Amino acid sequence: MPEAQSIGFRKMNGLGNDFVVLDARARPLVLTEPAARAIADRKTGIGCDQVIVLEKSPVADVKMRIWNNEGFEVESCGNASRCIADLIFEEAGKKVATIDTLGGFLEARKSGEKLVTVDNGKPRFGWQEIPLSEPFADTRHIELQVGPIDAPLIHSPSVVNVGNPHCIFWVKDLDVVDLSKVGPMLEHHPLFPERANITLARVDGRDHITIKVWERGAGLTLACGTGACAVMAAAFRLKIADDKCRITLPGGDLFMEVRGSDGHILMTGPVSYDFEGTLPPGLLS
Repeated sequence: MPEAQSIGFRKMNGLGNDFVVLDARARPLVLTEPAARAIADRKTGIGCDQVIVLEKSPVADVKMRIWNNEGFEVESCGNASRCIADLIFEEAGKKVATIDTLGGFLEARKSGEKLVTVDNGKPRFGWQEIPLSEPFADTRHIELQVGPIDAPLIHSPSVVNVGNPHCIFWVKDLDVVDLSKVGPMLEHHPLFPERANITLARVDGRDHITIKVWERGAGLTLACGTGACAVMAAAFRLKIADDKCRITLPGGDLFMEVRGSDGHILMTGPVSYDFEGTLPPGLLS
């Protein structure tokens, strides 16, 4: 990677879900899987859940590419989309930004001081769209369980794609299973050919849901924006939540809405700037 010693970064987070942001709009940057892992390593690198690379886009204000801390590129990241939108607001002095991602085209608007609303589009519920490795006529609940066959601890999850695949188990107790142990197993389950984000969701009321998320390729996370979008989409589809709902994650609250005019999922949440620096050359070798 040429002139690696001069590559600057910005560290940001959304509710504790943190990112190292690299700007490749002025100069192309090829990020390898080993380099992404090295940057994300919390002991020897900068440390983050995801590495974000910004590129020019012919259809949007910016193209956002995302590598998780395992080093492979993924389609979407809800918390990162808010952070990148806020960067565009600052750069361009405007209150609306468009972002091109592998998971789809996003539009974001400024909702307050360091508060951003992102239109995450319309969720996809077809088994081939999620995708699943076998047909399910009704993805509101699919056949999947953890625990004894006659008394499973969690079972019958909802599945949805909101730019990436999500599997949501509805529970009364968020500690019914150790998500750090069952998360990896479920993420790599044969039902999910592209792996999946795994969520435990407890419905506290029609306007409030509390969740824990095992993020695909990243592990347990303080916050998962697309996880909140997936829970909102699935809960509204199941008629167990209203069209506006507060979703509580370990890192804080996101405010969700299903827009009546088109079924799009709107996510509103905060943005935080941590620090800036220059990548040590060794991280990119």
